Amino acid sequence: MKTLICGSIAYDTIMVFHDRFKNHILPEQIHILNVAFLVPDMRREFGGCAGNIAYNLQLLGGEPLIMATVGEDSAPYRQRLQSLNLSARHVREIPGSFTAQAFITTDLDDNQITAFHPGAMNFSHLNHVVDVQETDGELRLGIVAPDGRDGMGQHARELFDAGIPFVFDPGQGLPMFDGEELLRFLQLADYCTVNDYEAKLLCERTGRSIEELAREVKALIVTLGAKGSEIHAGGQRIDIPSVIPETVIDPTGCGDAYRAGLLYGIARDLPWEQTGRLASLMGSLKISRRGGQNHKATRDEIGARYLTAFGHSIW
Repeated sequence: MKTLICGSIAYDTIMVFHDRFKNHILPEQIHILNVAFLVPDMRREFGGCAGNIAYNLQLLGGEPLIMATVGEDSAPYRQRLQSLNLSARHVREIPGSFTAQAFITTDLDDNQITAFHPGAMNFSHLNHVVDVQETDGELRLGIVAPDGRDGMGQHARELFDAGIPFVFDPGQGLPMFDGEELLRFLQLADYCTVNDYEAKLLCERTGRSIEELAREVKALIVTLGAKGSEIHAGGQRIDIPSVIPETVIDPTGCGDAYRAGLLYGIARDLPWEQTGRLASLMGSLKISRRGGQNHKATRDEIGARYLTAFGHSIW
Protein backbone atom coordinates (compact mmCIF):
# COMPACT_ATOMS: atom_id res chain seq x y z
CA MET A 1 0.00 0.00 0.00
CA LYS A 2 2.12 2.87 -1.28
CA THR A 3 1.72 6.23 0.43
CA LEU A 4 3.05 9.39 -1.20
CA ILE A 5 4.72 11.72 1.28
CA CYS A 6 4.83 15.26 -0.14
CA GLY A 7 6.82 17.56 2.12
CA SER A 8 10.19 18.84 3.18
CA ILE A 9 13.56 17.17 3.43
CA ALA A 10 15.69 19.18 5.86
CA TYR A 11 18.69 19.22 8.10
CA ASP A 12 17.88 20.10 11.71
CA THR A 13 20.49 21.85 13.81
CA ILE A 14 19.18 21.34 17.33
CA MET A 15 20.46 23.30 20.30
CA VAL A 16 19.51 22.92 23.96
CA PHE A 17 19.20 25.94 26.25
CA HIS A 18 19.72 24.80 29.86
CA ASP A 19 17.13 27.19 31.25
CA ARG A 20 13.63 28.43 30.45
CA PHE A 21 12.83 31.05 27.82
CA LYS A 22 10.27 32.63 30.16
CA ASN A 23 13.07 33.57 32.55
CA HIS A 24 14.75 35.66 29.88
CA ILE A 25 11.97 37.04 27.67
CA LEU A 26 10.25 39.90 29.47
CA PRO A 27 6.70 40.48 28.17
CA GLU A 28 6.86 44.22 28.82
CA GLN A 29 10.05 44.45 26.72
CA ILE A 30 8.91 42.30 23.81
CA HIS A 31 8.86 45.34 21.50
CA ILE A 32 12.66 45.68 21.86
CA LEU A 33 13.47 41.98 22.00
CA ASN A 34 17.20 41.32 21.87
CA VAL A 35 18.17 38.06 23.50
CA ALA A 36 20.99 35.55 23.20
CA PHE A 37 20.84 32.02 24.57
CA LEU A 38 23.94 30.05 25.48
CA VAL A 39 23.44 26.57 24.05
CA PRO A 40 26.15 24.15 25.24
CA ASP A 41 24.55 21.20 23.42
CA MET A 42 24.29 21.20 19.63
CA ARG A 43 23.87 18.48 17.04
CA ARG A 44 22.80 18.10 13.43
CA GLU A 45 20.02 15.68 12.58
CA PHE A 46 18.24 14.42 9.50
CA GLY A 47 14.76 15.90 9.47
CA GLY A 48 12.06 17.57 7.45
CA CYS A 49 8.43 16.50 7.58
CA ALA A 50 8.62 14.16 4.59
CA GLY A 51 11.77 12.46 5.85
CA ASN A 52 10.43 12.06 9.38
CA ILE A 53 7.00 10.80 8.33
CA ALA A 54 8.50 8.30 5.89
CA TYR A 55 10.94 7.03 8.52
CA ASN A 56 8.13 6.35 11.00
CA LEU A 57 5.77 4.87 8.43
CA GLN A 58 8.44 2.39 7.41
CA LEU A 59 8.90 1.37 11.05
CA LEU A 60 5.22 0.45 11.04
CA GLY A 61 5.57 -1.65 7.91
CA GLY A 62 4.11 0.92 5.51
CA GLU A 63 5.38 1.73 2.01
CA PRO A 64 6.28 5.43 1.95
CA LEU A 65 7.37 7.22 -1.21
CA ILE A 66 9.03 10.59 -0.61
CA MET A 67 8.46 13.44 -3.06
CA ALA A 68 10.64 16.41 -2.13
CA THR A 69 13.31 18.85 -3.28
CA VAL A 70 16.85 19.18 -1.90
CA GLY A 71 19.94 21.30 -2.53
CA GLU A 72 23.47 20.63 -3.64
CA ASP A 73 24.39 19.68 -0.05
CA SER A 74 22.03 16.69 -0.04
CA ALA A 75 24.57 13.86 -0.44
CA PRO A 76 24.58 12.89 3.29
CA TYR A 77 20.78 12.77 3.31
CA ARG A 78 20.64 10.65 0.17
CA GLN A 79 23.09 8.23 1.76
CA ARG A 80 20.86 8.19 4.83
CA LEU A 81 17.78 7.31 2.77
CA GLN A 82 19.69 4.58 0.97
CA SER A 83 20.81 3.08 4.29
CA LEU A 84 17.17 2.98 5.39
CA ASN A 85 15.97 1.45 2.09
CA LEU A 86 13.84 4.53 1.46
CA SER A 87 13.66 5.45 -2.21
CA ALA A 88 15.06 8.84 -3.27
CA ARG A 89 14.03 8.61 -6.93
CA HIS A 90 11.41 11.35 -6.42
CA VAL A 91 13.76 13.58 -4.42
CA ARG A 92 14.81 16.30 -6.86
CA GLU A 93 18.06 18.24 -6.48
CA ILE A 94 17.82 21.98 -7.16
CA PRO A 95 21.11 23.45 -8.47
CA GLY A 96 22.48 26.48 -6.64
CA SER A 97 20.42 25.95 -3.51
CA PHE A 98 20.77 24.58 -0.01
CA THR A 99 18.63 21.78 1.34
CA ALA A 100 16.03 23.24 3.72
CA GLN A 101 17.50 23.77 7.17
CA ALA A 102 15.94 24.33 10.58
CA PHE A 103 17.83 25.83 13.50
CA ILE A 104 15.96 24.81 16.64
CA THR A 105 16.58 25.94 20.21
CA THR A 106 14.76 23.97 22.91
CA ASP A 107 14.48 24.98 26.57
CA LEU A 108 13.93 22.90 29.70
CA ASP A 109 10.13 23.13 29.31
CA ASP A 110 10.38 21.71 25.77
CA ASN A 111 9.44 25.08 24.28
CA GLN A 112 11.11 25.71 20.94
CA ILE A 113 12.33 28.72 18.98
CA THR A 114 13.02 27.84 15.35
CA ALA A 115 14.62 29.67 12.43
CA PHE A 116 13.95 27.98 9.11
CA HIS A 117 15.65 28.43 5.75
CA PRO A 118 13.47 26.87 3.01
CA GLY A 119 16.13 26.71 0.30
CA ALA A 120 15.28 24.03 -2.27
CA MET A 121 11.87 23.53 -0.67
CA ASN A 122 10.67 26.63 -2.54
CA PHE A 123 10.97 24.63 -5.76
CA SER A 124 8.76 21.74 -4.66
CA HIS A 125 6.23 22.67 -7.36
CA LEU A 126 8.66 21.19 -9.93
CA ASN A 127 7.62 17.74 -8.65
CA HIS A 128 4.40 16.19 -9.93
CA VAL A 129 2.18 13.40 -8.64
CA VAL A 130 1.73 11.99 -12.15
CA ASP A 131 5.47 11.35 -12.40
CA VAL A 132 5.29 9.16 -9.29
CA GLN A 133 2.31 7.28 -10.68
CA GLU A 134 4.12 6.60 -13.95
CA THR A 135 7.12 5.02 -12.21
CA ASP A 136 5.56 3.48 -9.09
CA GLY A 137 2.01 2.61 -10.08
CA GLU A 138 -1.04 2.88 -7.88
CA LEU A 139 -0.92 5.08 -4.78
CA ARG A 140 -3.22 4.17 -1.88
CA LEU A 141 -2.90 7.43 0.02
CA GLY A 142 -1.00 10.71 0.18
CA ILE A 143 -0.14 13.52 2.54
CA VAL A 144 0.58 17.15 1.78
CA ALA A 145 2.88 18.15 4.62
CA PRO A 146 4.70 21.49 5.10
CA ASP A 147 6.60 22.35 1.94
CA GLY A 148 6.99 25.22 -0.50
CA ARG A 149 3.79 27.29 -0.78
CA ASP A 150 3.27 26.67 -4.50
CA GLY A 151 4.13 23.01 -4.14
CA MET A 152 1.61 22.42 -1.39
CA GLY A 153 -1.22 23.88 -3.43
CA GLN A 154 -0.20 22.10 -6.60
CA HIS A 155 0.23 18.69 -4.97
CA ALA A 156 -3.16 18.97 -3.25
CA ARG A 157 -4.83 19.65 -6.60
CA GLU A 158 -2.92 16.88 -8.34
CA LEU A 159 -3.80 14.31 -5.68
CA PHE A 160 -7.44 15.33 -5.85
CA ASP A 161 -7.51 15.20 -9.65
CA ALA A 162 -5.88 11.75 -9.56
CA GLY A 163 -8.53 10.49 -7.15
CA ILE A 164 -5.94 9.74 -4.46
CA PRO A 165 -7.24 10.41 -0.93
CA PHE A 166 -4.85 12.56 1.08
CA VAL A 167 -4.18 14.19 4.41
CA PHE A 168 -3.71 17.96 4.53
CA ASP A 169 -1.06 18.70 7.15
CA PRO A 170 -0.32 22.46 6.97
CA GLY A 171 1.92 22.52 10.06
CA GLN A 172 4.25 25.50 10.24
CA GLY A 173 3.24 26.35 6.67
CA LEU A 174 -0.28 27.30 7.72
CA PRO A 175 0.43 31.06 8.11
CA MET A 176 1.32 31.21 4.39
CA PHE A 177 -2.33 30.79 3.45
CA ASP A 178 -5.41 32.96 3.93
CA GLY A 179 -8.81 31.68 5.00
CA GLU A 180 -10.13 31.11 1.49
CA GLU A 181 -7.03 29.12 0.51
CA LEU A 182 -7.23 26.99 3.65
CA LEU A 183 -10.88 26.19 2.98
CA ARG A 184 -9.94 25.16 -0.54
CA PHE A 185 -7.35 22.75 0.84
CA LEU A 186 -9.99 21.21 3.10
CA GLN A 187 -12.39 20.84 0.18
CA LEU A 188 -9.74 18.97 -1.80
CA ALA A 189 -8.46 16.84 1.08
CA ASP A 190 -10.06 13.81 2.71
CA TYR A 191 -8.40 14.38 6.09
CA CYS A 192 -6.72 17.22 7.95
CA THR A 193 -4.38 17.18 10.94
CA VAL A 194 -3.16 20.13 13.00
CA ASN A 195 -1.85 20.76 16.50
CA ASP A 196 -3.84 22.81 19.00
CA TYR A 197 -2.15 26.11 18.09
CA GLU A 198 -2.63 25.49 14.38
CA ALA A 199 -6.27 24.58 15.03
CA LYS A 200 -6.88 27.98 16.61
CA LEU A 201 -5.15 29.73 13.73
CA LEU A 202 -7.13 27.68 11.22
CA CYS A 203 -10.35 28.75 12.90
CA GLU A 204 -9.30 32.40 12.99
CA ARG A 205 -8.25 32.44 9.33
CA THR A 206 -11.42 30.74 8.07
CA GLY A 207 -13.89 32.24 10.54
CA ARG A 208 -15.25 28.78 11.29
CA SER A 209 -15.25 26.51 14.32
CA ILE A 210 -13.44 23.18 14.44
CA GLU A 211 -16.79 21.41 14.25
CA GLU A 212 -17.72 23.35 11.10
CA LEU A 213 -14.33 22.72 9.50
CA ALA A 214 -14.58 19.02 10.30
CA ARG A 215 -17.62 18.79 8.02
CA GLU A 216 -15.38 19.58 5.05
CA VAL A 217 -13.34 16.37 5.50
CA LYS A 218 -13.83 12.79 6.60
CA ALA A 219 -11.83 13.51 9.74
CA LEU A 220 -10.09 16.48 11.32
CA ILE A 221 -7.43 15.55 13.87
CA VAL A 222 -6.15 17.96 16.53
CA THR A 223 -3.12 16.95 18.57
CA LEU A 224 -2.83 18.30 22.12
CA GLY A 225 0.66 17.25 23.17
CA ALA A 226 0.73 15.46 26.51
CA LYS A 227 -3.08 15.79 26.70
CA GLY A 228 -3.56 13.42 23.78
CA SER A 229 -5.54 14.29 20.68
CA GLU A 230 -9.03 14.70 19.28
CA ILE A 231 -10.45 13.16 16.12
CA HIS A 232 -13.53 14.90 14.74
CA ALA A 233 -15.24 12.46 12.40
CA GLY A 234 -18.82 11.70 11.47
CA GLY A 235 -20.16 14.52 13.63
CA GLN A 236 -18.50 13.10 16.74
CA ARG A 237 -15.36 13.88 18.73
CA ILE A 238 -13.19 10.92 19.63
CA ASP A 239 -10.76 11.60 22.47
CA ILE A 240 -7.44 9.83 22.12
CA PRO A 241 -5.26 9.47 25.24
CA SER A 242 -1.55 10.13 25.20
CA VAL A 243 0.95 7.37 25.88
CA ILE A 244 3.37 7.97 28.72
CA PRO A 245 6.87 7.81 27.21
CA GLU A 246 9.83 6.00 28.73
CA THR A 247 11.47 9.41 29.12
CA VAL A 248 11.06 12.88 27.64
CA ILE A 249 14.17 13.86 25.71
CA ASP A 250 13.27 15.84 22.58
CA PRO A 251 9.88 16.81 21.09
CA THR A 252 11.34 17.46 17.63
CA GLY A 253 9.49 15.30 15.10
CA CYS A 254 6.79 13.99 17.44
CA GLY A 255 4.06 15.39 15.23
CA ASP A 256 5.54 13.66 12.20
CA ALA A 257 5.67 10.34 14.06
CA TYR A 258 2.01 10.82 15.02
CA ARG A 259 1.11 11.48 11.38
CA ALA A 260 2.79 8.26 10.29
CA GLY A 261 0.48 6.40 12.65
CA LEU A 262 -2.49 8.19 11.11
CA LEU A 263 -1.41 7.28 7.60
CA TYR A 264 -0.90 3.64 8.53
CA GLY A 265 -4.34 3.38 10.13
CA ILE A 266 -6.13 5.21 7.32
CA ALA A 267 -4.48 3.09 4.62
CA ARG A 268 -5.68 -0.06 6.38
CA ASP A 269 -9.16 1.20 7.25
CA LEU A 270 -8.60 0.81 10.97
CA PRO A 271 -11.22 2.30 13.31
CA TRP A 272 -10.41 5.86 14.36
CA GLU A 273 -9.96 4.78 17.98
CA GLN A 274 -7.18 2.39 16.97
CA THR A 275 -5.67 4.73 14.39
CA GLY A 276 -5.47 7.56 16.91
CA ARG A 277 -3.96 5.35 19.61
CA LEU A 278 -1.33 4.01 17.23
CA ALA A 279 -0.47 7.57 16.22
CA SER A 280 -0.23 8.56 19.87
CA LEU A 281 2.10 5.65 20.57
CA MET A 282 4.39 6.63 17.70
CA GLY A 283 4.71 10.14 19.11
CA SER A 284 5.57 8.68 22.51
CA LEU A 285 8.27 6.46 21.02
CA LYS A 286 9.84 9.42 19.26
CA ILE A 287 9.96 11.82 22.21
CA SER A 288 12.26 9.50 24.16
CA ARG A 289 15.06 9.93 21.59
CA ARG A 290 16.90 12.92 20.19
CA GLY A 291 16.15 14.06 16.66
CA GLY A 292 13.33 13.07 14.35
CA GLN A 293 14.74 9.76 13.11
CA ASN A 294 16.81 8.16 15.88
CA HIS A 295 14.14 6.12 17.68
CA LYS A 296 14.09 2.47 16.69
CA ALA A 297 11.47 -0.21 17.15
CA THR A 298 10.45 -3.28 15.20
CA ARG A 299 6.85 -3.78 14.17
CA ASP A 300 6.51 -6.49 16.82
CA GLU A 301 7.91 -4.16 19.48
CA ILE A 302 5.45 -1.45 18.47
CA GLY A 303 2.62 -3.98 18.69
CA ALA A 304 3.76 -5.09 22.14
CA ARG A 305 3.91 -1.50 23.40
CA TYR A 306 0.45 -0.85 21.99
CA LEU A 307 -0.90 -3.89 23.84
CA THR A 308 0.71 -2.71 27.09
CA ALA A 309 -0.61 0.83 26.69
CA PHE A 310 -4.18 0.06 25.64
CA GLY A 311 -4.90 -3.54 26.65
CA HIS A 312 -5.67 -4.89 23.19
CA SER A 313 -3.73 -5.80 20.05
CA ILE A 314 -3.32 -3.54 17.03
CA TRP A 315 -2.21 -6.39 14.71
